[in-house]
Amino acid sequence: MAEDKDALTAFEFSPVGLVLTHRRVVRRANAQMSQIFGYPRDKLEGQSLLLLYPSHEEFDRIGVIGQERMRRENFYVDERIMKRRNGAHFWCRVRGQSLTPDNPFERAIWSFADISGLRPIVALTTRERQIAMYMTEGLTSKEIARLLDISHRTVEAHRARLQQKLDARNTAECIARITGLPQ
Repeated sequence: MAEDKDALTAFEFSPVGLVLTHRRVVRRANAQMSQIFGYPRDKLEGQSLLLLYPSHEEFDRIGVIGQERMRRENFYVDERIMKRRNGAHFWCRVRGQSLTPDNPFERAIWSFADISGLRPIVALTTRERQIAMYMTEGLTSKEIARLLDISHRTVEAHRARLQQKLDARNTAECIARITGLPQ
């Protein structure tokens, strides 16, 4: 019994946002999750995680990627732009662990850490955010193009715009600015 209470206390007072989900719907959220996203807990619980994404398209796209990785590894991690209740976008480190490996999104636990202090918030299009995410994973323009079903020249054009928006001289500097690494 004491162990159950300790587990609940750890969940509730974790320094990162935590949610238990069922089919990408929040079943339980901790206090830090409410603080990060600006929603009272009762406004998060019972809601789709879609609520926290900048767009429905990104929710769907990241869901496909996440489900594939979780099927393979039972674990998922990325850094992406999320959306607060007030509509503000911010960088967030997201980690997920499936509790049902055969069906990764059936039941899962997710952590969310606000890393906006480490990352610049720059007005990016959905496509630029997609490409930035893949760039930080070390994918080439041709690999990104295949994943997004666009030409590698289109990816190169988006990468050039990213470099310009982030005032970066080259790809390495662009990735450093995207990831918040010291230059």
